[in-house]
Amino acid sequence: MSQLLLRRANVFAPTPLGEVDILIVNQHIVAIGPDLNVSLPDLQEIDLGGRVVIPGVIDQHIHVTGGGGEGGPVTRCPELTLSELIGAGITTVVGVSGTDSVTRSIPNLLGKVRALNAEGVTAYMWTSNYQMPVCTVTDSVRMDLFAIPEVIGVKLALGDHRSSFPTQQDVMHLLSDIRVGGMIAGKPGFLHVHLGDLGNVAYDILDACCDGGMPIKHIRPTHCARHQTTWDRSVAFALRGGVIDVTAGHSIFDFASDAVLAAMDAGVDPTRITMSTDAHGSMPRFDENGVMVGLDVAPVNGVWEDFQRLVQACGFERAIGFVSTNLAKNLGLAGKGEIKAGADADLLVLNDACEITHMMAKGRMMMRDGQIVVKGTFEH
Repeated sequence: MSQLLLRRANVFAPTPLGEVDILIVNQHIVAIGPDLNVSLPDLQEIDLGGRVVIPGVIDQHIHVTGGGGEGGPVTRCPELTLSELIGAGITTVVGVSGTDSVTRSIPNLLGKVRALNAEGVTAYMWTSNYQMPVCTVTDSVRMDLFAIPEVIGVKLALGDHRSSFPTQQDVMHLLSDIRVGGMIAGKPGFLHVHLGDLGNVAYDILDACCDGGMPIKHIRPTHCARHQTTWDRSVAFALRGGVIDVTAGHSIFDFASDAVLAAMDAGVDPTRITMSTDAHGSMPRFDENGVMVGLDVAPVNGVWEDFQRLVQACGFERAIGFVSTNLAKNLGLAGKGEIKAGADADLLVLNDACEITHMMAKGRMMMRDGQIVVKGTFEH
């Protein structure tokens, strides 16, 4: 059993709690309050001196096994390492697959997700990738949701020249499988939609599914700000009750944080907005003939600058939502995204420059005084 007492933490839970102490036993926070009187054997104490403490970052879109491949085998992006997550303050990740359904299998994705869980963070996954019919670990979407704890939903691409161009009826059938499979498994069940540049194509299908009776809560579009039409339709989708995700970098806005602020200015409920990185995914550039002319790789720490900008624009309490609390609530991740008794001890300690100095995942210190102290199995 491990016991740790964090003294004089300026906690944003995300609600500001002021300067309090946090008692952590094993994985969980067990008590929060000023001047806690604790007597436990082998208790360790760290005095944070009034530094800000926030919940860990949750990223719902990282290519943990590597994305890419649009330019052949040499363009396959590298696999994620644990220390990259630690350096970016990401305590919970949802692994995703992409264009390459040949050399990047879904069982391989599950294996990597389980490895990350064993190494110390919390990891989930979207089953399948861009294509239709979907790729699953078992024989069906419903069985993946039921039999695999890490699976929270299904990935699909719409409005992208690399997608399978499914019809509205195809997507409605898939959503039905997700909804019923989630019911059976006791999970919410989501369709995580990669939005390409053809925003009208994607949203004509998604809106028709909602109009046809599918609850909007099951549809989770991402890459919402990469094209103007896609962005306009995404804002409209959020205004009708949907949740939208903005990807750091490669956007019609200078920063993902600008998209977040624009959505709020348009009347979107802030709790329906999230950010993600698309880390270790490729960001190919195609010419007007569909020929790839360049390739970038999305960084793991992509949202942190946006988070810092949002802290300046709207304060810690609201900014935390876009990278943590909103994701936990909208994805149904119990014990995540909040600092309270009973929650997982996923914590970030920040200095006055809003930089991460300490990081804890599931109660384990992963970064201390700016130094990563835990690394993955094969990291040196």
